Amino acid sequence: MAALSKKAEETVVYEIKKVSDIADYFVICSADSQPQIRAILDEIMVTLEKKGVRPLQIEGAASSHWVLIDYEDVIVHIFRKETREFYNLDGLWGDSPVLDLDEAILKTQISKRA
Repeated sequence: MAALSKKAEETVVYEIKKVSDIADYFVICSADSQPQIRAILDEIMVTLEKKGVRPLQIEGAASSHWVLIDYEDVIVHIFRKETREFYNLDGLWGDSPVLDLDEAILKTQISKRA
């Protein structure tokens, strides 16, 4: 996954499609600094744009403590560690199935072909 190549930490993929209409998956990861948030954001966007996938929307700025990238079926949250703890999305979605990254990538690729 692109985020991991930029040292994203505590990356978790929640499968939320059975409990929410927002998206099928939430990807949540942490960064130590704003420059790292920017690097993760840029790497995700460049990697997916090469595959012809563009975000519907980006909320927050790389200079903030939380950036959300909306890819319709997949929503990516990049947090500063303390901001992630404060908003506790892991607690809100923690009852949803957690996928390992390889499984999540495979499922997303299969759903795009269908």
